[in-house]
Amino acid sequence: MRAGYGRLDKTEMGIWECIELLNEFVDDSDPDLDMPQIEHLLQTAEAIRKDYPDQDWLHLTGLIHDLGKVLLHPSFGELPQWAVVGDTFPIGCAYDECNVHFKYFEENPDYHNPRFNTKFGVYSEGCGLDNVLMSWGHDDYMYLVAKENKSTLPSAGLFIIRYHSFYPLHKHGAYMHLMNDEDKENLKWLHVFNKYDLYSKSNVRIDVEKVKPYYMSLINKYFPEKLRW
Repeated sequence: MRAGYGRLDKTEMGIWECIELLNEFVDDSDPDLDMPQIEHLLQTAEAIRKDYPDQDWLHLTGLIHDLGKVLLHPSFGELPQWAVVGDTFPIGCAYDECNVHFKYFEENPDYHNPRFNTKFGVYSEGCGLDNVLMSWGHDDYMYLVAKENKSTLPSAGLFIIRYHSFYPLHKHGAYMHLMNDEDKENLKWLHVFNKYDLYSKSNVRIDVEKVKPYYMSLINKYFPEKLRW
């Protein structure tokens, strides 16, 4: 999946174009929402903006964190939802018991492979999450898009995009032994962000056209006009 999507040869479009493309989808794994994605993205961003007015990079991160879900779209291969959304986890080391549906990991050959089923597996203590291979999903795809298109978001913003579905880490504190010092600093911001993601949405509608100019200014600040996807 990484080799295929890592070529970023699907299309070229701007961030707002991608938001509008995503608007056709409702995430089946989302526990508390049945409205289009653009409203969730703007609700997340606006809630952060209200509480952290000076952290404009965090507002934008809230807006774009789920854009990797375009993998669901026909022009991106129309991947099934189970391969795009939901919790992510490291591969190449033992699966922590806090992983959702842990009992089903026993059916994965890696579970019984002595190279991969120890605490560290193929990794070492403090190796840094950048060196850890995660299960594929919308997080890693959007991180890849941002990084390869030379986004100037701070590392904490990229960290949030890449690991916001890594619930074993930020909800349960698992896999901390793989983190380095920069990861630990960035995790503080992920904990801040997470309060505004799941279970913080409401059915109060946001006036998209009213807030769009502000977010367009942030997109232009941190991203090129067109991105390769």
